[in-house]
Amino acid sequence: MIGRAIPNSSCFLKYSASRASFRRPQLLGRTPFHSTAKALIIKPFLLADIGEGIRECEVIQWFVEPEARVEQFDKLCEVQSDKASVEITSRFDGVIKKLHYDAGQMAEVGKPLVDIDIQSEISPEDEAITTVPAEQAGEPASAQQPQKAVDQPGDIRPKEGAQNTQQAEIASKTPRGKHSTLATPAVRHLTKELNVDLAQITGTGRDGRVLKDDVHKYATQKDNATRKASQNPSIRSRIEDGPQKEEVITLTHIQSQMFKTMTRSLSIPHFLYADEVDLRPLQGCRTRLNTYPTTSQRISILPFIIKAVSLALDDFPLLNARVDSSSEADRPNIVLRSQHNIGIAMDTPQGLIVPNIKNVASKSITSISAELKHLKSLAMSAKLSSADLMGGTITVSNIGSIGGTYVAPVIVPSEVAILGVGKARIVPRYNEKGELIKSEIANFSWSADHRVIDGATMARMAERVRGFVEVPETMLARLQ
Repeated sequence: MIGRAIPNSSCFLKYSASRASFRRPQLLGRTPFHSTAKALIIKPFLLADIGEGIRECEVIQWFVEPEARVEQFDKLCEVQSDKASVEITSRFDGVIKKLHYDAGQMAEVGKPLVDIDIQSEISPEDEAITTVPAEQAGEPASAQQPQKAVDQPGDIRPKEGAQNTQQAEIASKTPRGKHSTLATPAVRHLTKELNVDLAQITGTGRDGRVLKDDVHKYATQKDNATRKASQNPSIRSRIEDGPQKEEVITLTHIQSQMFKTMTRSLSIPHFLYADEVDLRPLQGCRTRLNTYPTTSQRISILPFIIKAVSLALDDFPLLNARVDSSSEADRPNIVLRSQHNIGIAMDTPQGLIVPNIKNVASKSITSISAELKHLKSLAMSAKLSSADLMGGTITVSNIGSIGGTYVAPVIVPSEVAILGVGKARIVPRYNEKGELIKSEIANFSWSADHRVIDGATMARMAERVRGFVEVPETMLARLQ
């Protein structure tokens, strides 16, 4: 009997010679049944490298909170780098256990972003984004070992009513808005303008999202409270007679990038050149084009100016170059670039951003207008990609859309020239016949890198652009 299979049975008996007894039968090829729950693994979800050598990002907003259940590709948070904003999505099914950062804090690439109770299979590729390298962890290796969340057979679970009570107590202790300050960039910009704290505002939108009406309502309540306090003479005297107070504000990521870029620009000797340009002929051409029956979209003045700059660059390619001082040669080099990637300075809720329209020379004015609107939409919603912001060769800043007649634009270090367009004004002018006419004048202010661009070259370039704008027929004749 020892070692022989029992006929007509899917199990066998083992005999122990030392104890002279049979062991309990076991099924062949089957996993023994047990009553404990499947072991769940709590692992850190690392912030992956998003490119461009970026080492840290600002957490703009969270889409989840602790104990929230997520599935693959669900949004976890939105982060803002030096270049653009990115939405981070989950690679796993599971439950969020911990958020390592609050909204507004800087998250480091390669460090834990959230802890997630993983309830799905983990592939070798996914294992890499849940393992903190020992040299980056900054803690003993044991601290990064996954934690086991196992329900033991003897675990005692609280009743449903008691559990709800505990959750209510925890929720009441959580600061308002700590993980639920969901708001669009436009709303965040509004809170900065009104000087209110987003975390103190109760959102009425979907999933607790803060809306513009919520911000205005909160700001009104705050102003009313301040007005009542100011009516008290004793309080007002304390405010007026008290010592000067200073508040330290940390630069945002975009402000920090602008600080670095403009600091480098200070090493560039700027040559300034300005002239008045009559926009009246171009306005007439634009009006006729916009009223044409087959025109699908309204075109502003800016696409015409962008195209005029591109056409002028064909005659003055040096203005489309960059200075390369990183070579080991005794003197720097000038790198000429074939494509006209014209950057457009945009005022957004996040700050100054300069995306660029690629290869303007190959585009029509209509396509330039469409691309401009597309980039503006992405910029206002903080959806610009790194590709939209990289590779610019010359910049146009339409500061006149906000106000201001004159401007001294600052050159980007990777370029050698920039154009600033002032606000158009209706002014009286004499024509060639000595007749008084109405003109629409805008100041075109240029800055050039005087290390490689001489004044005469800059003046000729500016005159060529002015000629295209004031006589649109000459620009149309050059279109391919």
